[in-house]
Amino acid sequence: MHSPISDWPKMDQPREKLRALGAAALSDAELLAIFLRVGVKGKTAVALAKDLIHHFGGLPRLLSCSSEELTQIHGMGLSKWSQIQAAYELVKRSLEEGLAQDSIFSSPSQVREYLQARIGRLPHEVFLCLYLDSRFHLIECQELFRGSITHTAVYPREILKEALSRNASALIVAHNHPSGNPLPSQADQELTKTLFSALNLVDIRLLDHCIVSGSGFFSFSEAGLMKDG
Repeated sequence: MHSPISDWPKMDQPREKLRALGAAALSDAELLAIFLRVGVKGKTAVALAKDLIHHFGGLPRLLSCSSEELTQIHGMGLSKWSQIQAAYELVKRSLEEGLAQDSIFSSPSQVREYLQARIGRLPHEVFLCLYLDSRFHLIECQELFRGSITHTAVYPREILKEALSRNASALIVAHNHPSGNPLPSQADQELTKTLFSALNLVDIRLLDHCIVSGSGFFSFSEAGLMKDG
C-alpha cells in the first residue's frame, strides 16, 4: 500500500492494530514503523521498516547497527538511530532485571535471551561474567575483557578477584564468536577447565560457560562439559 497510513483501514494501521490486538499481533515491520513514525517521500513508515529489516538481514543486526551504518540510509538520521537504540537498551535492562529478581534456574531461557541480546551481534569479542548470589540471583553482569574480531585475552586471576570482591557464590561466564560459529575452540575448553578448578578452590561454583553468536548458542553445562578434567 503506497497511500498514507492514515488512509488505510483502521485495523491495518500499526498503532490501531496494536491497541486492538496487542503488540504480539504486529509484524516486525509494523512494530518498527511505530518507532519510525513517518516514512520518506513515496514510502510509508511500514514500507521503510520492511526495507530496513531487509537491508540489515533481520532485526538483531538492525538493532545493533552503528549510527554510521543507519544514517547512510535515506530518511534515517541520528534521531531515529537514538530511538531504536533506546528501545533496545530497555529490552536488555528488562532481561537483566529479571535475572536479578529470580533464580536463573527458574527460567534458563532468560539467560540465553539476555546474552543473545547483549553480545550476540557484536563485531568484536567480549567476555562477560554474571556474578550470582547464594540463591542464584544476578548480582551484576560485568564485561571483563574485550578483544578483536577473533580473539579475547582472558585472565582467570582477574575473574577470581572480581568474583570475590562481589561475594559471589556462583558464576556464569560467556563470550561471543563474531564469526557466527558458537562451537567451542580447544582454548575455550581449556579456559573452562581452568576456571572451574580455580573457582572451586574458593567455594565459588562455575555453573556454565556460554558461547553466543548472532544465530547460535552453546552451553558447556547443557553439553555436559562443566568439569575440571
